[in-house]
Amino acid sequence: MLEKKSFVITEKNVAFYAGEIGNWIRKQVQEADRKGVVFGMSGGVDCSVVARLCQLGDVDLHLVVMPYGNDMELSRSYADAMTFIDQFALPYHIFDIRPAVDALITDRFASDETTMVLSHANLRPRIRMTYLYQLAQMSDRFVCGTSNLAERVAGYFTKWGDGACDISPIALLTKQEVYILARHLEIPDSIIRKPPSAGLWEGQTDENELGMTYNQIDAFILDGTSGSKEVDAMIRKRMAWSMHKFVPIPVFQV
Repeated sequence: MLEKKSFVITEKNVAFYAGEIGNWIRKQVQEADRKGVVFGMSGGVDCSVVARLCQLGDVDLHLVVMPYGNDMELSRSYADAMTFIDQFALPYHIFDIRPAVDALITDRFASDETTMVLSHANLRPRIRMTYLYQLAQMSDRFVCGTSNLAERVAGYFTKWGDGACDISPIALLTKQEVYILARHLEIPDSIIRKPPSAGLWEGQTDENELGMTYNQIDAFILDGTSGSKEVDAMIRKRMAWSMHKFVPIPVFQV
């Protein structure tokens, strides 16, 4: 799903768009008569940018750090998340999803090891989503999404997991635009510089799993080509395969 971009964030106009997005978040919350937003804090650049945009828009936010056991500590994500939270004095709590995930894991119907590993990994974002919606309902908040346009084009998110949200403020931003915002919003360098990771398993990185770089996906979005015919074909294949994540649920009609 390649959505049209009506704007491009640059170093010259970043202050304007940061303010616009912050105001947009506040407007969504106010018009729905919500008290604020809640979302997960992984220690990554996307959620960090969204948190700072909420602050800029004077939106009440609450962050939830949701490790699977000690997996975040092994990847330094926990340290990055806590550094960011402390630096900007953000409200948060920690919820370990491991007991809930482990209670649901089964390999009974796995057709092969790959599908088993991926299905187990996708349990994590789905449990996180479930917990966030429980918290949002109890505290009268919106669940705020943190996915960017490159992830959406590549279908790189879990259906009914990190793809589930009430509002999605950076869904039309390329990864490079997210980084431009991150620098403007004074996100710590340790977060900006580290390889993006969905935290699906130890040592996992987005670009290794995708088989392409975010720069290539961004180029495909903005210029129509990544600069590589092979990568272009991979992106188109992923877009076609992921279409079910975007269209309404099919309903039988006569």
